[in-house]
Amino acid sequence: MTTPTFADLGVAEPLCRALSAEGYETPTPIQTRAIPALLEGRDLLGLAQTGTGKTAAFALPILQKLLAGEGRRNPKSARALILAPTRELAIQIADSLRVYGRHAHLRFATVYGGVSQFSQVKAMAQGVDVLVATPGRLLDLMNQRHVKLNETETIVLDEADRMLDMGFVRDVRKIIATMPRERQSLLFSATMPSSIESLAAEILHDPVRIEVTPEVITVDKIEQHVLFVEQKRKRELLSKLLENPDLSRVIIFTRTKHCANRVSEQLEKSGVPAEAIHGNKSQNARQKALESFRSGNARVLVATDIAARGIDVDGITHVINYELPNEAESYVHRIGRTARAGATGIALSFCDGTERSHLKAIERLTRRTLKVVDTRALIGETASPAFANEAPVREDRRPQQNRSRQGHPRQGQARHGQPRQDQPRQEERSRRDGQPKPENARQGQPKQGKPQAHAKPHDARAHGGGRPAQGEARHTDHRSADPRKGGEVKKSGNRPGSRARKRQQAAAR
Repeated sequence: MTTPTFADLGVAEPLCRALSAEGYETPTPIQTRAIPALLEGRDLLGLAQTGTGKTAAFALPILQKLLAGEGRRNPKSARALILAPTRELAIQIADSLRVYGRHAHLRFATVYGGVSQFSQVKAMAQGVDVLVATPGRLLDLMNQRHVKLNETETIVLDEADRMLDMGFVRDVRKIIATMPRERQSLLFSATMPSSIESLAAEILHDPVRIEVTPEVITVDKIEQHVLFVEQKRKRELLSKLLENPDLSRVIIFTRTKHCANRVSEQLEKSGVPAEAIHGNKSQNARQKALESFRSGNARVLVATDIAARGIDVDGITHVINYELPNEAESYVHRIGRTARAGATGIALSFCDGTERSHLKAIERLTRRTLKVVDTRALIGETASPAFANEAPVREDRRPQQNRSRQGHPRQGQARHGQPRQDQPRQEERSRRDGQPKPENARQGQPKQGKPQAHAKPHDARAHGGGRPAQGEARHTDHRSADPRKGGEVKKSGNRPGSRARKRQQAAAR
């Protein structure tokens, strides 16, 4: 079967000439399937990851439609709109449009946040053919009446899944609501969750569905390895890896912006030229870091997942996952940076004890088990693959607790062989003294915090005709007043039954 060319797909001569100048001769699978359908005016739902050539798949039909169309540019309006989730991706798409349309004499504009809107408002004043924008800044300019979309003929949602993850779904719906109902709509996404299916049903009419890369994929052209290492030794392992000159152009991925800054600063201190790119960086700083990495001045680029969506750099030799992503799909996007346009590459993933579940999800998605790298030659030890799934073993302290309880008897239990002072013995003594059995052990107990009344002197004389012995006094009058501790209620004149005993003692005298 003969491989088709761009001319065979119906691409116009000025566009084919620009593609030939860039060295693009053979269309990719998504371009082969998407371009003819889009030239017919069909809506499209494309499932394709970054690096498959989808930018040219929708850019070339749009440019050709604008060349052949009878419409014209009106002030503050755009004939075609492309929405992207990040500034970097918007700039990348705009650069590709200018390359493909260098012989088309069309006007382009890019609108995104993080910079002054003055130049963007000025660019939109006379109208443009293609507007590439992020949803937030575009909606701001629309609310200020600097941009109108009531004449827009085509809309493209690129990286729609990431756009929804970033919370732009409401902005996207507001933007689309201002556009004509008769339009051509395109939606591209790397994954197809239910939220994307719902959005596609809202904005697309009888679309052509193209799935170049299914949701569950394997990246056969990338060597994938995992390195088990403790969290505190990740920096040491990274420094040892970068001593190898084969890692000439490396992207390191982290989950957080703070971690990206720390890793970049550590590499700079160790003599490795590195740049960090994430959402907290200003637009100028992010573009400067990206250009430094493209030009080779920076050997390493440390990035977060969202910022990395706009990275399109050729010749990346290695991708290092300093922290495994929470979503397995993000892992596929990360390692795809080292296999652009069918190239091969190497992906290294650090895994500590808290990331074992992330590793399992990645292996389940990619349907392959990552090869374990022995790190003993690098940092002197290799953590077992099983360590990440085990909780730290704690010392069994139960015998020690039992030993500590030996000197503290339970409630009602005597110490060191003394007889137990329990409730039956208390009742026996009460009956012996001619006292009724108390219905409630707390009855007669003084309130907490108040001093307890002592027995009168004649009470003691009634038992022995004199002052009781010291030991007897302690045994009789100073036992614990709390029955929960095994003692009996202290005898006092306030206890029920004491008046009857006094009358008996008086009669005996």
